[in-house]
Amino acid sequence: MAIRRKQDFPVHQVRRYLEPGPIVLVSSAWKGETNIMTMGWHSVMEFSPSLIGCVIAGGNHSFELIRKSKQCVINLPTVEMLDTVVDIGNCSGADTDKFARFSLTAQPAEQVDAPLIGECHANFECRLADGKLIGKYNYFIFEVVKAHVARSPKHPKTVHYMGDGQFMVAGEVISRRARFRPGML
Repeated sequence: MAIRRKQDFPVHQVRRYLEPGPIVLVSSAWKGETNIMTMGWHSVMEFSPSLIGCVIAGGNHSFELIRKSKQCVINLPTVEMLDTVVDIGNCSGADTDKFARFSLTAQPAEQVDAPLIGECHANFECRLADGKLIGKYNYFIFEVVKAHVARSPKHPKTVHYMGDGQFMVAGEVISRRARFRPGML
């Protein structure tokens, strides 16, 4: 491997290289009101129990719905939904029924009151596991209490946000099982 030449890079743009996971749609419900938000700042924190940490901006309409209900559904869209994902992020649920506007199917969840988005490849029903960092950092720690995943494709093409309106598509799978040791990552 060759040594790569580097240049200085603005630290406020490192997300371009370190974005933790695919863009997701977070659905929520509280006292008869539902909403969907686009989210890119989330990370798996633990495998068992399955914990996911994420940032939800205080000014986001979903923030109060999720803070009060202490639950949500993290829905995994695929690349085919990218324009809808962007459009959902560009409007507010305070004055828009996003399920109706974007012709998305709200399906009942099994463990939480928030709806699943039927068009998404996967849906992860979540309950708030730890809210200690919400007030200081808008950081929610959820436990996934039920997971639903489409049977195919096995490896969907998901979308990752790079900042500045640019996205990267993931989906190619490269195996290194022969070299991999359990506990390595």
